[in-house]
Amino acid sequence: MFIRSALLSFAALAGAREVAKDEIKASQLYDSGIKHMNNVALKMETFNRGRAAGVFDSAQYAEIQAIATCNNGTAVSGSDTFRCKNIDLYHFLSHSALGSTRGFGSSSWGWTSATGREFVAIGQSDGAAFAEITKEGKLVYLGRLPQYSTPSEWREIRAHNDYMIIGSEARNHGIQIFDMKKLLTIDPAKPVTFSNEKDLVGHYKGLPVGSTHNVVTNPAGKYIYSVGAVPRTDKCKSGIIFIDISNPATPTAAGCASADGYVHDAQCLIYKGPDTQYVGREICYGFNEDSLTIYDITDKAAPVVLSITSYTGAAYTHQGNVLDKENQKYLLLDDEYDEYDKVGQAATGNPVTYIWDISSLKKPKQTGSYQSGAKGIDHNQYVADGFAYQSNYGTGFRVLDVRSIPTDPTGKGVKEIGFFDVYPEDDNQPGGGVVDFVGTWSSYALFKSGFIYVNTMERGGFVLKLQTGAKAKI
Repeated sequence: MFIRSALLSFAALAGAREVAKDEIKASQLYDSGIKHMNNVALKMETFNRGRAAGVFDSAQYAEIQAIATCNNGTAVSGSDTFRCKNIDLYHFLSHSALGSTRGFGSSSWGWTSATGREFVAIGQSDGAAFAEITKEGKLVYLGRLPQYSTPSEWREIRAHNDYMIIGSEARNHGIQIFDMKKLLTIDPAKPVTFSNEKDLVGHYKGLPVGSTHNVVTNPAGKYIYSVGAVPRTDKCKSGIIFIDISNPATPTAAGCASADGYVHDAQCLIYKGPDTQYVGREICYGFNEDSLTIYDITDKAAPVVLSITSYTGAAYTHQGNVLDKENQKYLLLDDEYDEYDKVGQAATGNPVTYIWDISSLKKPKQTGSYQSGAKGIDHNQYVADGFAYQSNYGTGFRVLDVRSIPTDPTGKGVKEIGFFDVYPEDDNQPGGGVVDFVGTWSSYALFKSGFIYVNTMERGGFVLKLQTGAKAKI
C-alpha cells in the first residue's frame, strides 16, 4: 500500500523547505469525507438562499445584444454596470434563453469544427445546452441534451476531440458522450432537443452509483476519466477511474487509481517535461482535497502514485493546470476554501494562485504565488500560451499573464491584464466583493477568434473578448 507522505512542502523566497504534515487532520477531515460534505453543505446554503430570493429565475435577465465596451473600469448596458479591465461584452443570453427551465449554470467547454466554426457546451442543472458563437461574437442557441436522470447543480463538461464528455453528481446519470458534429446542420430557428436514447454516441453506466464529481479528458489517448465518484468505500475510493472509449459506442471500465483516495479534479497528459524518465508516459496531476498528487497511469492495470505533496494554507485543493503542455515544468493550483476558511495567505479573502515547480514528479515544490486584488473565491482555471484564464466566482472572469514564471517562479512577475465582473450584485460590499459561491462557475477562452464564453450560475452565458493589444499592454 502506498503510504501518504509525511511532508508538506512550500517555498519561501530563500527556497523550498518542508514542514510536518498533519496526518490526524488529513484522516479525520479529508480522507473521511467530512470536509467535502461540509463544503457541499455550505454551497447548498448559498444556493438555497439564492433560490429563495429568486436569483436563479434567469428569465429576468434581459438579453444584451449591443457591444458593451469597457471604458474607465466599467461596461454599461441598460441598467447593468459591470466592472471590467481591457475586456468588452459582446453578447449575453440567460439560461432561460438557452433552453433551460431550471437555470443554474455550471461547467462549460468549447469545440471548433473542421471548418473553424466555434461552439460551446453549457452546463445547466437540467442538462447541457449547445450554442454557436458567430464571427460577430453572438451566441446562437442550437439545442440541448437533457440530464440523464435527475437535475443537479454539479454538471461537468470536457471535450475529447469531436466528443463532448458530460458527467454529473446526480445518481444514475453516468457519463454522456455526445458528438458535437451533430450541431453543424441545425437550423437556429428550430433548436433541437436531443435524445439520451437515440442521439448519444455512447453512455458509460459503470460508475459506482452512476455519478461523478468531474470528468477529465486527454485527447491524445483513447481514455476518458471520472474523478470523485462516490462512495469513497468503493474499490476505486473515489480516485481516477479509467474508461476506454476506443469504441465510444461501448465505453468500458479499464481500472482505476485508488491509492490516494478522493480526486476532486485532475489534468492528464502525455509527459513532455524535464523529468526524462517519464517522457512519453501518461501522467495525471491530481487535485486531491489536501494535496497535489501526481500519478503515472500509463499502465491502467497498475497505476503508480509518484508523489503526494501538500502546502501551507491548504484548505481544499480544488483544481489546477500545467503552465505549458510542451514543457511541463511548472503548474498553477487553486484552493477553493482557503479564502472562505480564512487560512494562510488567503485569510484576507483575496484569491490565491499557487505556483509549483514540477520538474521532479517525485518531489514537486511550491515556489510562489499570485494574489488577486479582488475579494472572492477562486474556482476554475486553465493555461494557454502563457496566460491563465480564471473563473473566480463573484469576482468574475480574470486573465493573468504568467509568462514570467519560468524566469521568476516566485510569482512576483505575474500580472492581471484583464477582467470582467459578471456579478455586479456584490460590488457595494466592503472590499468590493463577497467571499461566497456566487457568479461564474466556468469559462472557455481557447477559441482562435478570441471570443470567450463565461458561464454563470445565476444569469446565463456571456460572450467576452479582450481588447486589441491587451496582452501587450503590460
